[in-house]
Amino acid sequence: MTSRKPDEQLARNSRLRLVRPRSLATARRAVTTRRTRPAPRPPEGTPAPAELARQARAVLADAVRIARWAAAGAAASLPEGRFGGDPTTAPPVAGARERAAAELDLTPDQVRAGWDRARLAGLIELHGGTARPGWRLRAWDRDDMAVLRGWVALFDAWSLAHPAPEDVAPTVVAEVVEAVPQVLSLLQLSAGPVLVPALLDLLQQRVAELREERCEVPYGPRGETQPTAGEPGAPLDGDGDDVPLSVLLDWALEGLAAVGALTLERGQATLTPLGNWAVWVKLEQICVAAQSPAGNIEQSAEDMLRGCARLTPGPARAEYRAWLAARTVSSAVAELLAVARGEDALLRGLAFEALRVVGAPAEPEVRAAAVEPSLRPYALLWLAEYEGADPEDAAEVLTREEATWLWVDTAAAVADHGEPQLLLRHLDSAIQGTVPALIEEVRVGGHPRTVQVLVALAAAHPDPALAKAVRRAAFQVHTGGV
Repeated sequence: MTSRKPDEQLARNSRLRLVRPRSLATARRAVTTRRTRPAPRPPEGTPAPAELARQARAVLADAVRIARWAAAGAAASLPEGRFGGDPTTAPPVAGARERAAAELDLTPDQVRAGWDRARLAGLIELHGGTARPGWRLRAWDRDDMAVLRGWVALFDAWSLAHPAPEDVAPTVVAEVVEAVPQVLSLLQLSAGPVLVPALLDLLQQRVAELREERCEVPYGPRGETQPTAGEPGAPLDGDGDDVPLSVLLDWALEGLAAVGALTLERGQATLTPLGNWAVWVKLEQICVAAQSPAGNIEQSAEDMLRGCARLTPGPARAEYRAWLAARTVSSAVAELLAVARGEDALLRGLAFEALRVVGAPAEPEVRAAAVEPSLRPYALLWLAEYEGADPEDAAEVLTREEATWLWVDTAAAVADHGEPQLLLRHLDSAIQGTVPALIEEVRVGGHPRTVQVLVALAAAHPDPALAKAVRRAAFQVHTGGV
């Protein structure tokens, strides 16, 4: 017999091990992944990475100068956005632009373009109204891969760096942007100059396919002098637009030339070595995914994430990259966030893992998602890592309530998809010191899966007294008791 009271015994046996929770980023680094096939070699004639990086540095030379000027404190307080474009912030923005132009011996337009490129390439980050150097800027002179990744980020964002004509509907612009990868593929496979009319014909066909996939019925002006749909230069029907597709092709080619992906000469377009390498990388990513057993490249975001759920982190990231390469950034980010808003907590976590692969282009949407209670902890962790926080310390941005909500959400994923022992080990990551304290805070946290998590934890826990306390808490939450 023992004289110890039940409550005292519960408290004595319920101490959680105060182990610093390892973030997902740290866990990913700890996993050793194996290649399933030898690393592919780029096409013959592709320059070495060091030469490609030299070319990328040349393309972004003005952007780097402006980023370093801003990082040095000359523009330490800038309005959110850019050096120009928002009339509500015109005076201070114009002043910063002119100061930079004078000190760097550039024109104001060059400064504005360089600033936009610096942001798109991750050389500069804006936090509130403060400009800070991005990690790529710090590694610019010593890390060739950081340089190439920065240029690829700019290449992916060419339509932002070179705005579309103002009189074209956004939906039409989006169609052309979505069709451009096919144009680039033709240029890459041709391994030389391609006549613009041939590119126009391909673009016309691809836009028609996209509309057919959406089951759109073409409508709009059809004057007798207009070419019929499918012919090169045919107008874009829908939304009242009669802008010839040739105008938008010119815009796209000029935008890609502006970021150093191709050259235009005598009615022909030719990929630069940088552009050829970037398109090859993206095609290779698509081929890798197409060879995977799940065929994730053709799946929806939800099915792709489910297919990646059992992969180790390295192969999963490769699948994310390939899936993303086959889509526009905006549509991919929207799909991933839609999955994250669903009921499956495992897919919610995986969606934000995929968004980490997206990187800077996802930042505005992730920041906006931080106001949604179900996404807020994930979004805050994503933003903390994006802004340069060590993954080990990223969890410090969460309040105690947010950390507890995330613990319950992760526990729900483990309960739905894992083994009971995993749920018990998940206890070690709770910030509370004891099981009773954890239960008390979980009960008032408001997570919709609280009851199921507590029931699963009670069923898995080997201590009868603790299991009973957890079941009691689950019953009280279920019935609305305190």
